[in-house]
Amino acid sequence: MDVITCPCGSGLTFKQCCQPYHLKMKPAPTAEALMRSRYSAFVVADADYLFQTTHESKRKNHSKNAYLNSAKNTRWLKLEIVFSDFDVVEFKAFYLNKKFETEVLHEKSNFRLEDGKWYYVDGEYYS
Repeated sequence: MDVITCPCGSGLTFKQCCQPYHLKMKPAPTAEALMRSRYSAFVVADADYLFQTTHESKRKNHSKNAYLNSAKNTRWLKLEIVFSDFDVVEFKAFYLNKKFETEVLHEKSNFRLEDGKWYYVDGEYYS
């Protein structure tokens, strides 16, 4: 049986880390945990999870198909958490572009806790 390290960079296995959130076995306990699990969802192309963890007020701008296309057309390399607070997470997500050069998505994301569940609201990108 293969043991897959979680893409989020926690050092744990996927089964011990983000997969229980993806399978709805339990909700992500913090904004950072949700952010990490969303990164992992991009890596494994789990568009349903990405859509369900986007705040309802923002879902019209983020379809499941758009998430799936983004996930399948990006080769994610690693995640680095720059800063994390109660409802804000700044991160750098490294990926390969079409020329196979490493690029960085640097974002400060905002999250909202509602009814015991965290949701991604929006983010500010840095260049």
